[in-house]
Parts: sequence; structure tokens; C-alpha cells
Amino acid sequence: MARDFSTVGVVGLGTMGAGVVEVFARNGIDVVAVEISEPALERGRVTLTGSTDRAVAKGKLAAADRDALHERVHFAVGLDALHSVDLVIEAVPEHLDLKQRIFAELDRVCRPETILATNTSSLSVTEISVATSRPNQVIGIHFFNPAPVMKLVEVVRTVVTSPEVVADVEALCARLGKVDVTINDRAGFIANALLFGYLNHAVAMFESHYATREDIDAAMKLGCGLPMGPLALMDLIGLDTAYEILDTMYRRGGRDRRHAPVPLLKQMVTAGLLGRKSGRGFYTYERPGSPKVVPDETTPLATDTALADGARAITKVGVVGSGTMATGIIEVFAKAGYEVVSVTRGVEKSATVCEAVKTSLNKGVVRGKLAEDDRDAALGRITWSATLDHLADVDLVVEAVIEELSVKKALFASLDEICKPGVVLATTTSSLPVIDVAMATQRPADVVGLHFFNPAPVMPLVEVVRTIRTSPETTATARAVCAALGKTGVVCGDRSGFIVNALLFPYLNDAVKMLEASYSTADDIDHAMKLGCGYPMGPFELLDVVGLDVSLAIQRELYLELREPGFAPAPLLEHLVTAGYLGRKTRRGFRDHSHR
Repeated sequence: MARDFSTVGVVGLGTMGAGVVEVFARNGIDVVAVEISEPALERGRVTLTGSTDRAVAKGKLAAADRDALHERVHFAVGLDALHSVDLVIEAVPEHLDLKQRIFAELDRVCRPETILATNTSSLSVTEISVATSRPNQVIGIHFFNPAPVMKLVEVVRTVVTSPEVVADVEALCARLGKVDVTINDRAGFIANALLFGYLNHAVAMFESHYATREDIDAAMKLGCGLPMGPLALMDLIGLDTAYEILDTMYRRGGRDRRHAPVPLLKQMVTAGLLGRKSGRGFYTYERPGSPKVVPDETTPLATDTALADGARAITKVGVVGSGTMATGIIEVFAKAGYEVVSVTRGVEKSATVCEAVKTSLNKGVVRGKLAEDDRDAALGRITWSATLDHLADVDLVVEAVIEELSVKKALFASLDEICKPGVVLATTTSSLPVIDVAMATQRPADVVGLHFFNPAPVMPLVEVVRTIRTSPETTATARAVCAALGKTGVVCGDRSGFIVNALLFPYLNDAVKMLEASYSTADDIDHAMKLGCGYPMGPFELLDVVGLDVSLAIQRELYLELREPGFAPAPLLEHLVTAGYLGRKTRRGFRDHSHR
């Protein structure tokens, strides 16, 4: 039988501590809420009242339940008030010496059978536990912010934590309506170990002026369906907190360079630019603590400046290729009012692409997303061809052929001879260097990457990839075309992975390494990222959908270009690909899909 927790103590009433108090009190458990001083205690009381009042206003909590919740909370200054509780959770700032002092005092104050828990997100639970005479009763209970909303709790056991204590805490999490993942004491646990490498990488991208803050954030929200972009998330977490977590993970986690905080982060913390809480971080906010972003000196102009930047007029577009991506791009341009010339290798392929476009447009009509007249008009704008010579009078060519450099270079050399001067030549490559393709022509200034995401008619993002030879006019034209298509165009340099894949795939690779090290299961890692970070899919779900062979190829490209040891493909990923376990398409990847 799991023990019954009737009274719980919470030490530290900042945002996280006050949230933990609310979680327990909502679930009928009496709480002793402790702070270091009366002013700090009052701030905690105000935070709790504000949160519960908002829940009532939104209809998520009855007024009577709110009042009953508050009656279960006893506020007190000093740890002595915790002498008779069954469990204490500490939620003070992430400083090891501070936590050790608190745990030594709790050891003295609390009854011998009381469980002592830390909400640390990055420090060693083991190092905290040795400050007590009862390390077997010390455990990590890591809630996610905001605690009343987020479903995940990481239960962190040390090598000496008693199995009974682990079982009791797991049962408590279930009583609170939380999903727990139980793991060993390792830097960053699951969620932060996977999240902060990605966040640090995004800061490095911004620091090197590879892309703007708006484009990095838009790319990850629109390209991956994430609830927030990485830089906005850093502002929410707090840059000082993020710095501490990264620094701790770097020192405790094997000194992986990708966890070494990017220099810009330290500079911003030193300058007091801590994110939302200080009113300024990567973005500027209406006031300290406000979530509302306000324009600052680096905010892009809202007005459409594309024509002022020298964007060329585009009315007729050529699309070369016959695969899924080419088909989707033809549909996107035709629906947006452009004349489209589709070029494939032969009449049969043209017929196949034509049928695929018709089928897709008809689905739009059936679903009520497209009028019949608009479908007919879109089809009327498309010319089907099997010869490149029909691209002689287009204004823009989008290439969507196989991902082989030699094939793309040969095609661009042909386009260079056929197309009129001033035509923008775009490649949809997702992994090859755009400059290699551009240099196959005599007009590299007119060549740009336009990386559409699959399925092109649905996905709102396009990565506009400029090489060191791409002219500003070509980039401006590409951005204007994206806007005319109703897409969000994000501009970046010609580096392996561009924005989305460069940030996404190292995170996926890290998840594979975590599984390979037997730190956690695929299910728990997927739960942690979905419930703890709000991701639409866990890393192993996503890998099986993308295809393990595709993921491995992208990861190899990133490693070859950046030579970052942490980017080396996980051996487990390579072994699964060698074994033919490629994900959903072969019915077996990280999971068995044969019965689904």
C-alpha cells in the first residue's frame, strides 16, 4: 500500500513553488507554504490568488472550490513550520549550496519518516541528498511550468533512494492527475537534456546573424508545430535560469560543447536582459513580467518593403519535377493566380502529375476549402510539358527533382542556357549546398533556395536560402513570392540543414542517444517532450514518421559540415537503418507498426 500524504510542505513560493502549492491544494491535500520572509510570503500569496482567480474567470475552477483550495493552504515564515508534514518539496533558486543548506535544516526539523523532495531541473539530486542523514528518503519531483497546467512530472531517483519512496511518489503523482516518468539522476533529466541543447543552438544561430529572431522562431513554430519558438521560450524561462541550467549540464553532463552556454547568453544576463521578467531579452516586452511583445529597434517593418528592396515582378512560373513536392508546388502556385509551366521527363509522367494535382484540388472542393470555379481556374493556369525549352519565357523556375547534386547541377546548367536574363532560379533542396547548384550557372546572383515543407499546399513555411552570391533583389523577390503564396518566408544562409533541420535533427539524435544509453524508454521520452514541452509529437514518433534513413542522411550532412562531435549520428540510428527498420514506411522503426 502506498502511503497516504495528508499534509505537504512547499519551500519557496516563486512562480514554480506557488504553482506546486496550487496543484496539491486543488487535489484535497493540506499544504504548508513556507518562505524566508514576510514580503516573500506575501508575494507567494498574491501569485497563488492571481492564478486561482484567473482559473475561476476562465470557468476552469468553481468559486467555491477556489475558496476551499485557499483554506487548505497555511502560509508560514521559516522551515520550523514543516515539523509534522509527510512530504516536503523544495522550489528555491537553482544554487546547490542553497539547496544543501535547506535540506540539512529540513533533515533536522522534519519527522524521520518524512520524504524530502527537490524540484530541481538541472542539479544533482544525489549531491543535494548527501546534505541529510536520510539520503534514501530524498527524491527529485520535477514539475513543469505552469505546474497546475502541465501534465508531466519527472520523478528522479538517486542510487540510494528507497524503492518504497519511489513507489509512494509515483502513486502521489497519479493522485494529482499527473503523468510521471521515473528516471535516474543525470544532468538535465529527460526534457531539459533534450530541450536546452536545442535552445542553446538557436541562440548560437541568432548570435552569428544566420537568421533573425523572428525567422528562427517562426521556422520552428510553423515547420515543426512547436507551441513557441526557441528564443521566445528562452525569454519565458528566463535567460539567467537558462544560463544556470546549461552551465550545470555542461559541467555535470560530460562537457558536451553544445551545452556550453553561448557567449551572447552570458552577456545578456550580465546586462540584465533576462527575458519577460525584466521586460527585455531576445524580444522587448510591454513591461517587466508582461507576455506582450512590443516593437523595438530590430523589429522588421510591418509594411511590405519587398518592392522597395528591388523585388522583380513574377507572373509566370516553371516547376521542374514529378514527385510529391513538385506536384504540391504546382498546386500552390496555380491556386495563388500564377501561370504555371510543369516540366517532367516524358508525357507519361506529365499525365501522372496532372492527375495528382486534379485529385488534390478536387479534395479541396469536397472539403469545402475551394470553390469549383477556383479549382477550374487553377487547372486552366497550368501548362503540361515534357521539355525544358518551354521555360524560355517564365519569370521564376522552381526545381524539385531528386536530391542528387549531379542531377541538379546538370539541370541548372540547362536552365542557364534556356531561360531569359533576370529569371530567378530556385532549388527546393533540403540538404544540398545551394551554392553548388548556383555555380553550375553563369548567373549565381539569380539562384536561391526555396525550401517548401511537405505537403506544400498545407505547410505554411518556406525557407528562403541565400548563398554568398545571391543578390539582394533575388532574395527580395523570393520573399515577395512567398508572401503572395500566403506562406511565411524565413531567410537564412546556405548552411547544412538551414534553420529547421539544423535545429530539429540534433535534438532527435540526442533522444536516440538517450535511449541507446538505457537512460529511459522511447515511451517515457516521447511523453516527456509532449507533456513537458508541449511538442505535437515525441522524438521517436517523429523519427518513425520522417523515416530513419532520411533522418540519418540529414544528421550525417550536419555532422560532415559542422564537425561538431555531438552531431555524430547515434550508432543505434545507423544500426536500425542497416537492419531495414526505417519507420512507418517499412512498418518497423523505433516501434513496431505492423498491427496499426
